[in-house]
Amino acid sequence: MITLRISLVMSVIILLVGAVVYGAVLVAQRADAERETQWGIEHNTIDSPPVCVWMTVERDGVVTHTPGMPAGLPVTSSMTAVRDGAPAMLERVTRGGQHYTVRTARRGSLVVQAAYGERFQRADRRHLLLAFGAAESLGLLLVAVASGRIARRAMTPLTEALERQRRFVADASHELRTPLTQLHTRAQLLARRCGTAAPDQLSADIQRLVTGTRQLGDVIDDLLLSAQLSRSPRSREPVDLAALAAEAVAAEDARALSVGVAVHLRCGPGRHVVTGTASALRRVIAALLDNALGHTPPGGEVTVTVHAPVSGTVTLSVRDTGVGFAPQDAERLFERFARGATGQGRRFGLGLALAREVIEAHRGRITARGRPGEGALFTVELPAARTGAASVGTGSGRRLGVSRR
Repeated sequence: MITLRISLVMSVIILLVGAVVYGAVLVAQRADAERETQWGIEHNTIDSPPVCVWMTVERDGVVTHTPGMPAGLPVTSSMTAVRDGAPAMLERVTRGGQHYTVRTARRGSLVVQAAYGERFQRADRRHLLLAFGAAESLGLLLVAVASGRIARRAMTPLTEALERQRRFVADASHELRTPLTQLHTRAQLLARRCGTAAPDQLSADIQRLVTGTRQLGDVIDDLLLSAQLSRSPRSREPVDLAALAAEAVAAEDARALSVGVAVHLRCGPGRHVVTGTASALRRVIAALLDNALGHTPPGGEVTVTVHAPVSGTVTLSVRDTGVGFAPQDAERLFERFARGATGQGRRFGLGLALAREVIEAHRGRITARGRPGEGALFTVELPAARTGAASVGTGSGRRLGVSRR
Protein backbone atom coordinates (compact mmCIF):
# COMPACT_ATOMS: atom_id res chain seq x y z
CA MET A 1 0.00 0.00 0.00
CA ILE A 2 2.82 2.42 0.84
CA THR A 3 4.58 1.53 -2.42
CA LEU A 4 1.37 2.16 -4.37
CA ARG A 5 0.83 5.54 -2.74
CA ILE A 6 4.41 6.67 -3.34
CA SER A 7 4.18 5.50 -6.95
CA LEU A 8 0.94 7.43 -7.46
CA VAL A 9 2.44 10.59 -5.97
CA MET A 10 5.55 10.33 -8.13
CA SER A 11 3.40 9.62 -11.20
CA VAL A 12 1.37 12.76 -10.57
CA ILE A 13 4.57 14.78 -10.09
CA ILE A 14 6.07 13.48 -13.34
CA LEU A 15 2.81 14.17 -15.18
CA LEU A 16 2.69 17.72 -13.86
CA VAL A 17 6.31 18.32 -14.86
CA GLY A 18 5.61 16.84 -18.29
CA ALA A 19 2.52 19.01 -18.72
CA VAL A 20 4.45 22.16 -17.83
CA VAL A 21 7.30 21.30 -20.22
CA TYR A 22 4.87 20.36 -23.00
CA GLY A 23 2.96 23.60 -22.51
CA ALA A 24 6.18 25.63 -22.59
CA VAL A 25 7.28 23.90 -25.81
CA LEU A 26 3.85 24.45 -27.41
CA VAL A 27 3.88 28.16 -26.56
CA ALA A 28 7.44 28.54 -27.88
CA GLN A 29 6.59 26.74 -31.12
CA ARG A 30 3.55 28.88 -31.75
CA ALA A 31 5.59 31.99 -31.07
CA ASP A 32 8.16 30.77 -33.60
CA ALA A 33 5.44 30.15 -36.19
CA GLU A 34 3.95 33.60 -35.66
CA ARG A 35 7.37 35.23 -35.83
CA GLU A 36 8.29 33.41 -39.06
CA THR A 37 5.02 34.35 -40.75
CA GLN A 38 5.37 37.96 -39.62
CA TRP A 39 8.90 38.13 -41.00
CA GLY A 40 7.75 36.57 -44.24
CA ILE A 41 4.92 39.09 -44.61
CA GLU A 42 7.28 41.99 -44.06
CA HIS A 43 10.39 40.93 -45.97
CA ASN A 44 10.07 37.85 -48.15
CA THR A 45 8.89 37.08 -51.61
CA ILE A 46 7.59 33.90 -53.12
CA ASP A 47 11.11 33.13 -54.35
CA SER A 48 12.85 33.21 -50.94
CA PRO A 49 10.45 32.26 -48.15
CA PRO A 50 11.62 31.18 -44.69
CA VAL A 51 11.96 27.46 -43.98
CA CYS A 52 8.58 25.68 -43.81
CA VAL A 53 6.79 28.85 -45.06
CA TRP A 54 4.82 29.13 -48.30
CA MET A 55 4.22 32.63 -49.61
CA THR A 56 1.28 33.88 -51.65
CA VAL A 57 1.20 37.37 -53.19
CA GLU A 58 -1.75 39.05 -54.94
CA ARG A 59 -0.86 42.05 -57.13
CA ASP A 60 -3.61 43.77 -59.09
CA GLY A 61 -5.75 40.66 -59.02
CA VAL A 62 -2.93 38.36 -60.11
CA VAL A 63 -2.01 35.67 -57.54
CA THR A 64 1.44 34.06 -57.42
CA HIS A 65 2.79 31.67 -54.81
CA THR A 66 5.80 29.63 -53.80
CA PRO A 67 6.39 26.57 -56.00
CA GLY A 68 5.14 23.33 -54.46
CA MET A 69 2.33 25.02 -52.55
CA PRO A 70 0.43 22.30 -50.56
CA ALA A 71 -3.11 21.45 -51.57
CA GLY A 72 -5.68 23.66 -49.87
CA LEU A 73 -3.44 26.73 -49.78
CA PRO A 74 -3.64 29.66 -49.95
CA VAL A 75 -6.63 30.50 -47.77
CA THR A 76 -8.49 32.56 -50.37
CA SER A 77 -11.20 33.72 -48.01
CA SER A 78 -8.66 35.46 -45.81
CA MET A 79 -6.94 37.12 -48.76
CA THR A 80 -10.30 38.35 -50.06
CA ALA A 81 -11.20 39.78 -46.66
CA VAL A 82 -7.88 41.62 -46.30
CA ARG A 83 -8.11 42.91 -49.89
CA ASP A 84 -11.54 44.27 -49.07
CA GLY A 85 -10.17 46.25 -46.12
CA ALA A 86 -10.15 43.81 -43.20
CA PRO A 87 -7.22 44.05 -40.75
CA ALA A 88 -4.34 41.60 -40.81
CA MET A 89 -5.44 38.07 -39.89
CA LEU A 90 -3.64 35.26 -38.00
CA GLU A 91 -5.25 31.85 -37.97
CA ARG A 92 -4.52 28.15 -37.69
CA VAL A 93 -6.02 25.93 -40.33
CA THR A 94 -5.93 22.28 -41.35
CA ARG A 95 -5.58 21.34 -44.99
CA GLY A 96 -5.11 17.81 -46.29
CA GLY A 97 -4.47 16.51 -42.77
CA GLN A 98 -1.67 19.04 -42.20
CA HIS A 99 -1.76 21.97 -39.81
CA TYR A 100 -0.66 25.50 -40.72
CA THR A 101 -0.25 28.85 -39.05
CA VAL A 102 -1.47 31.39 -41.63
CA ARG A 103 -0.97 35.14 -41.51
CA THR A 104 -2.58 37.43 -44.12
CA ALA A 105 -1.86 41.15 -44.34
CA ARG A 106 -1.24 44.05 -46.72
CA ARG A 107 2.26 45.11 -47.71
CA GLY A 108 1.77 48.33 -49.57
CA SER A 109 -0.45 47.58 -52.55
CA LEU A 110 0.09 43.85 -52.20
CA VAL A 111 -1.97 41.30 -50.31
CA VAL A 112 0.50 38.84 -48.84
CA GLN A 113 -0.18 35.51 -47.11
CA ALA A 114 2.45 33.42 -45.29
CA ALA A 115 1.53 29.83 -44.35
CA TYR A 116 3.82 28.09 -41.84
CA GLY A 117 3.70 24.30 -41.89
CA GLU A 118 3.58 22.78 -38.39
CA ARG A 119 4.55 19.26 -39.44
CA PHE A 120 7.99 19.33 -37.85
CA GLN A 121 6.74 21.09 -34.74
CA ARG A 122 4.09 18.43 -34.24
CA ALA A 123 6.67 15.69 -34.82
CA ASP A 124 8.86 17.28 -32.13
CA ARG A 125 5.91 17.33 -29.74
CA ARG A 126 5.15 13.67 -30.45
CA HIS A 127 8.76 12.77 -29.75
CA LEU A 128 8.57 14.80 -26.55
CA LEU A 129 5.44 12.91 -25.47
CA LEU A 130 7.12 9.58 -26.23
CA ALA A 131 10.15 10.64 -24.20
CA PHE A 132 7.92 11.66 -21.30
CA GLY A 133 6.04 8.37 -21.56
CA ALA A 134 9.27 6.41 -21.40
CA ALA A 135 10.51 8.56 -18.53
CA GLU A 136 7.21 8.06 -16.73
CA SER A 137 7.38 4.29 -17.10
CA LEU A 138 11.02 4.09 -16.08
CA GLY A 139 10.44 6.53 -13.23
CA LEU A 140 7.50 4.51 -11.94
CA LEU A 141 9.54 1.33 -12.11
CA LEU A 142 12.43 2.89 -10.22
CA VAL A 143 10.07 4.50 -7.71
CA ALA A 144 8.27 1.20 -7.18
CA VAL A 145 11.55 -0.60 -6.52
CA ALA A 146 12.99 2.14 -4.32
CA SER A 147 9.78 2.77 -2.40
CA GLY A 148 9.32 -0.96 -1.91
CA ARG A 149 12.74 -1.21 -0.33
CA ILE A 150 12.20 1.90 1.75
CA ALA A 151 8.79 0.66 2.86
CA ARG A 152 10.18 -2.73 3.82
CA ARG A 153 13.00 -1.06 5.72
CA ALA A 154 10.56 1.27 7.47
CA MET A 155 8.21 -1.60 8.31
CA THR A 156 10.94 -3.94 9.51
CA PRO A 157 10.95 -2.67 13.15
CA LEU A 158 7.15 -2.95 13.35
CA THR A 159 7.18 -6.38 11.72
CA GLU A 160 9.88 -7.56 14.10
CA ALA A 161 7.95 -6.17 17.09
CA LEU A 162 4.78 -7.97 15.99
CA GLU A 163 6.75 -11.15 15.36
CA ARG A 164 8.33 -10.92 18.84
CA GLN A 165 4.90 -10.40 20.34
CA ARG A 166 3.44 -13.40 18.54
CA ARG A 167 6.45 -15.53 19.41
CA PHE A 168 6.32 -14.51 23.06
CA VAL A 169 2.62 -15.39 23.28
CA ALA A 170 3.27 -18.72 21.57
CA ASP A 171 6.25 -19.41 23.86
CA ALA A 172 4.30 -18.52 26.96
CA SER A 173 1.24 -20.59 26.06
CA HIS A 174 3.37 -23.57 25.03
CA GLU A 175 5.79 -23.56 27.96
CA LEU A 176 3.35 -22.63 30.73
CA ARG A 177 0.58 -25.06 29.80
CA THR A 178 2.24 -28.21 31.18
CA PRO A 179 3.63 -26.84 34.49
CA LEU A 180 0.40 -24.98 35.23
CA THR A 181 -1.62 -28.13 34.60
CA GLN A 182 0.70 -30.09 36.88
CA LEU A 183 0.48 -27.47 39.62
CA HIS A 184 -3.31 -27.36 39.36
CA THR A 185 -3.57 -31.14 39.56
CA ARG A 186 -1.20 -31.34 42.55
CA ALA A 187 -3.07 -28.54 44.33
CA GLN A 188 -6.37 -30.38 43.78
CA LEU A 189 -4.93 -33.64 45.15
CA LEU A 190 -3.47 -31.80 48.13
CA ALA A 191 -6.84 -30.15 48.85
CA ARG A 192 -8.62 -33.52 48.72
CA ARG A 193 -6.12 -35.19 51.04
CA CYS A 194 -6.14 -32.49 53.70
CA GLY A 195 -7.51 -33.95 56.87
CA THR A 196 -7.37 -37.56 55.67
CA ALA A 197 -3.80 -38.21 54.51
CA ALA A 198 -0.86 -38.93 56.78
CA PRO A 199 1.55 -36.05 57.53
CA ASP A 200 4.34 -37.76 55.59
CA GLN A 201 2.18 -38.05 52.50
CA LEU A 202 1.07 -34.42 52.80
CA SER A 203 4.70 -33.34 53.19
CA ALA A 204 5.65 -35.21 50.01
CA ASP A 205 2.77 -33.63 48.11
CA ILE A 206 3.74 -30.16 49.32
CA GLN A 207 7.35 -30.76 48.31
CA ARG A 208 6.24 -31.77 44.81
CA LEU A 209 4.14 -28.62 44.69
CA VAL A 210 7.16 -26.54 45.66
CA THR A 211 9.25 -28.27 43.00
CA GLY A 212 6.59 -27.52 40.44
CA THR A 213 6.58 -23.82 41.33
CA ARG A 214 10.37 -23.74 40.98
CA GLN A 215 10.12 -25.32 37.54
CA LEU A 216 7.44 -22.81 36.61
CA GLY A 217 9.76 -20.02 37.73
CA ASP A 218 12.50 -21.43 35.49
CA VAL A 219 10.14 -21.37 32.52
CA ILE A 220 9.15 -17.75 33.26
CA ASP A 221 12.83 -16.81 33.52
CA ASP A 222 13.43 -18.33 30.10
CA LEU A 223 10.50 -16.41 28.61
CA LEU A 224 11.68 -13.13 30.11
CA LEU A 225 15.20 -13.74 28.86
CA SER A 226 13.83 -14.41 25.38
CA ALA A 227 11.96 -11.11 25.46
CA GLN A 228 15.05 -9.25 26.67
CA LEU A 229 17.17 -10.70 23.87
CA SER A 230 14.66 -9.37 21.32
CA ARG A 231 15.01 -5.81 22.59
CA SER A 232 17.96 -3.50 22.20
CA PRO A 233 21.31 -4.90 23.32
CA ARG A 234 21.92 -4.82 27.05
CA SER A 235 24.95 -3.27 28.67
CA ARG A 236 28.15 -5.24 28.09
CA GLU A 237 31.11 -5.68 30.39
CA PRO A 238 34.17 -7.94 30.66
CA VAL A 239 33.05 -11.37 31.92
CA ASP A 240 35.29 -14.20 33.16
CA LEU A 241 33.82 -17.26 31.44
CA ALA A 242 35.86 -19.66 33.58
CA ALA A 243 34.48 -18.16 36.79
CA LEU A 244 30.94 -18.46 35.45
CA ALA A 245 31.58 -22.11 34.61
CA ALA A 246 32.89 -22.71 38.13
CA GLU A 247 29.73 -21.17 39.59
CA ALA A 248 27.53 -23.37 37.40
CA VAL A 249 29.42 -26.53 38.37
CA ALA A 250 29.22 -25.64 42.08
CA ALA A 251 25.48 -24.92 41.77
CA GLU A 252 24.86 -28.45 40.42
CA ASP A 253 26.75 -30.20 43.27
CA ALA A 254 23.66 -31.57 44.96
CA ARG A 255 21.93 -32.65 41.79
CA ALA A 256 25.04 -34.35 40.39
CA LEU A 257 25.47 -36.24 43.66
CA SER A 258 21.84 -37.33 43.72
CA VAL A 259 21.90 -38.72 40.18
CA GLY A 260 25.36 -40.27 40.54
CA VAL A 261 27.06 -38.25 37.81
CA ALA A 262 30.59 -36.81 38.11
CA VAL A 263 31.01 -33.21 36.97
CA HIS A 264 34.50 -31.90 36.14
CA LEU A 265 35.71 -28.41 35.31
CA ARG A 266 38.90 -27.94 33.33
CA CYS A 267 40.40 -24.57 32.46
CA GLY A 268 43.25 -24.00 30.05
CA PRO A 269 45.98 -21.40 30.52
CA GLY A 270 45.57 -17.72 29.73
CA ARG A 271 42.70 -15.28 29.99
CA HIS A 272 39.13 -16.45 29.49
CA VAL A 273 37.48 -13.05 29.48
CA VAL A 274 34.77 -12.11 27.00
CA THR A 275 32.63 -9.00 26.61
CA GLY A 276 28.97 -9.54 27.35
CA THR A 277 26.20 -9.79 29.90
CA ALA A 278 27.16 -12.00 32.81
CA SER A 279 23.61 -13.05 33.75
CA ALA A 280 22.78 -14.15 30.19
CA LEU A 281 26.01 -16.11 29.78
CA ARG A 282 25.49 -17.69 33.20
CA ARG A 283 22.12 -19.02 32.04
CA VAL A 284 23.70 -20.45 28.89
CA ILE A 285 26.20 -22.46 30.91
CA ALA A 286 23.47 -23.52 33.33
CA ALA A 287 21.25 -24.66 30.45
CA LEU A 288 24.05 -26.69 28.86
CA LEU A 289 24.99 -28.27 32.20
CA ASP A 290 21.35 -29.03 33.01
CA ASN A 291 20.95 -30.62 29.60
CA ALA A 292 24.06 -32.79 30.08
CA LEU A 293 23.02 -33.97 33.55
CA GLY A 294 19.54 -34.80 32.32
CA HIS A 295 20.88 -37.03 29.56
CA THR A 296 23.68 -38.78 31.44
CA PRO A 297 22.85 -42.00 33.32
CA PRO A 298 24.23 -42.78 36.82
CA GLY A 299 27.95 -43.49 36.74
CA GLY A 300 28.51 -41.18 33.80
CA GLU A 301 30.60 -38.00 33.55
CA VAL A 302 30.06 -34.42 32.47
CA THR A 303 33.11 -32.30 31.65
CA VAL A 304 33.03 -28.54 31.35
CA THR A 305 36.11 -27.12 29.61
CA VAL A 306 37.11 -23.49 29.20
CA HIS A 307 40.14 -22.58 27.13
CA ALA A 308 41.44 -20.19 24.48
CA PRO A 309 42.58 -22.37 21.56
CA VAL A 310 43.30 -19.44 19.24
CA SER A 311 44.04 -15.79 19.83
CA GLY A 312 40.90 -13.68 20.09
CA THR A 313 38.53 -16.55 20.89
CA VAL A 314 37.37 -18.14 24.16
CA THR A 315 35.79 -21.58 23.94
CA LEU A 316 33.53 -23.31 26.46
CA SER A 317 32.50 -26.91 25.90
CA VAL A 318 30.20 -29.26 27.80
CA ARG A 319 30.76 -32.95 27.11
CA ASP A 320 28.71 -35.79 28.57
CA THR A 321 28.83 -39.58 28.37
CA GLY A 322 25.08 -39.87 28.12
CA VAL A 323 22.55 -41.11 25.63
CA GLY A 324 23.72 -38.79 22.84
CA PHE A 325 21.65 -37.98 19.78
CA ALA A 326 21.56 -38.67 16.07
CA PRO A 327 23.97 -36.47 14.06
CA GLN A 328 21.15 -35.26 11.83
CA ASP A 329 19.43 -33.80 14.92
CA ALA A 330 22.37 -31.53 15.80
CA GLU A 331 20.81 -28.43 14.28
CA ARG A 332 17.24 -29.27 15.25
CA LEU A 333 18.16 -29.31 18.93
CA PHE A 334 18.43 -25.51 18.85
CA GLU A 335 14.94 -25.00 17.45
CA ARG A 336 12.29 -23.68 19.79
CA PHE A 337 10.32 -26.54 21.40
CA ALA A 338 12.29 -29.22 19.58
CA ARG A 339 12.05 -32.46 21.57
CA GLY A 340 14.65 -35.15 22.06
CA ALA A 341 13.77 -38.81 21.97
CA THR A 342 15.64 -39.79 25.16
CA GLY A 343 16.81 -38.38 28.45
CA GLN A 344 15.23 -36.39 31.25
CA GLY A 345 16.93 -33.02 30.76
CA ARG A 346 15.86 -29.99 28.74
CA ARG A 347 17.12 -31.02 25.34
CA PHE A 348 13.87 -29.48 24.10
CA GLY A 349 11.72 -26.43 24.81
CA LEU A 350 13.39 -23.03 25.11
CA GLY A 351 16.64 -23.94 26.88
CA LEU A 352 18.95 -24.62 23.95
CA ALA A 353 17.11 -22.21 21.65
CA LEU A 354 17.68 -19.42 24.17
CA ALA A 355 21.31 -20.46 24.54
CA ARG A 356 21.82 -19.96 20.81
CA GLU A 357 20.04 -16.58 20.94
CA VAL A 358 22.29 -15.43 23.76
CA ILE A 359 25.48 -16.60 22.06
CA GLU A 360 24.55 -15.06 18.71
CA ALA A 361 23.69 -11.80 20.49
CA HIS A 362 27.27 -11.91 21.82
CA ARG A 363 28.62 -12.35 18.24
CA GLY A 364 29.57 -15.95 18.93
CA ARG A 365 28.33 -19.37 17.86
CA ILE A 366 27.23 -22.62 19.48
CA THR A 367 27.41 -26.06 17.92
CA ALA A 368 26.44 -29.60 18.93
CA ARG A 369 27.93 -32.99 18.10
CA GLY A 370 26.82 -36.40 19.20
CA ARG A 371 26.06 -40.00 18.36
CA PRO A 372 23.47 -42.30 19.92
CA GLY A 373 24.93 -43.99 22.99
CA GLU A 374 28.21 -42.05 22.77
CA GLY A 375 27.29 -38.83 24.54
CA ALA A 376 27.09 -35.26 23.31
CA LEU A 377 29.41 -32.28 23.00
CA PHE A 378 28.17 -28.69 22.99
CA THR A 379 30.74 -26.04 22.10
CA VAL A 380 30.44 -22.27 22.54
CA GLU A 381 32.88 -19.89 20.84
CA LEU A 382 32.94 -16.22 21.86
CA PRO A 383 35.19 -13.29 20.89
CA ALA A 384 37.74 -12.60 23.62
CA ALA A 385 37.69 -9.24 25.36
CA ARG A 386 40.43 -6.79 24.51
CA THR A 387 43.52 -7.15 26.65
CA GLY A 388 43.47 -4.76 29.57
CA ALA A 389 39.67 -4.68 29.94
CA ALA A 390 38.89 -3.56 33.45
CA SER A 391 36.47 -4.81 36.12
CA VAL A 392 35.87 -8.41 35.09
CA GLY A 393 32.38 -9.23 36.33
CA THR A 394 31.20 -12.67 37.43
CA GLY A 395 30.13 -12.37 41.02
CA SER A 396 32.70 -14.86 42.32
CA GLY A 397 36.34 -15.81 41.92
CA ARG A 398 37.70 -18.28 39.41
CA ARG A 399 37.77 -21.92 40.49
CA LEU A 400 40.12 -24.15 38.55
CA GLY A 401 40.31 -27.94 38.33
CA VAL A 402 37.01 -28.51 40.13
CA SER A 403 35.61 -32.05 40.26
CA ARG A 404 32.07 -32.74 41.51
CA ARG A 405 30.64 -36.20 42.10
